[in-house]
Amino acid sequence: MAARRVALSRAVSHALRHEPWLYEIEVDDEGWAPIGDLVEALRRDRQWRGLTAAEVDEMVRSATKQRHEVLGDRIRALYGHSLPYRIAKTPGVPLDVLFHGTATEAVPTILSTGLLPMARQYVHLSADVATALAVGGRKSEQVTVLVIDAAAARAGDVVFLRGNEQVWLAEHVPAPYLRVKESSDVARDES
Repeated sequence: MAARRVALSRAVSHALRHEPWLYEIEVDDEGWAPIGDLVEALRRDRQWRGLTAAEVDEMVRSATKQRHEVLGDRIRALYGHSLPYRIAKTPGVPLDVLFHGTATEAVPTILSTGLLPMARQYVHLSADVATALAVGGRKSEQVTVLVIDAAAARAGDVVFLRGNEQVWLAEHVPAPYLRVKESSDVARDES
């Protein structure tokens, strides 16, 4: 059952975050789509023929990582969109310090240009070091954690947007607000 939920989460993410047009799903400017439309679209795939809205709802509620949100008869992906149009997000005030895990070889460029969204709509920032390491580990075996002085960045007019409880978003984080987290600090923070 857990494997099916993981597979369903990936399928829902792909449909809502990356290519809703392939599934013939209409996603509004806040990322919402009718659950019924999503279920109907996924049922076209043999793997999901018996899928129900209740199963989608259970997948969202039981997920250890908040990637989707259900409100009434609608669902949306909370972050990670690579759609050609921008998903509207709610501004918020994060902790004073955030983190970003990245491939070590990218660090010199990032420290020069700042954090850019690359193929995504927003830069993804983590509320803790462990999440930043996990995210960075998806990109490379050699991970460096960057520390973002979010308090100073906010004062410098960087707008932070809510992703979920562990993920914050920004359009760009300029280089002056970044520093490399020392590896001895990373090891200490994980324990």
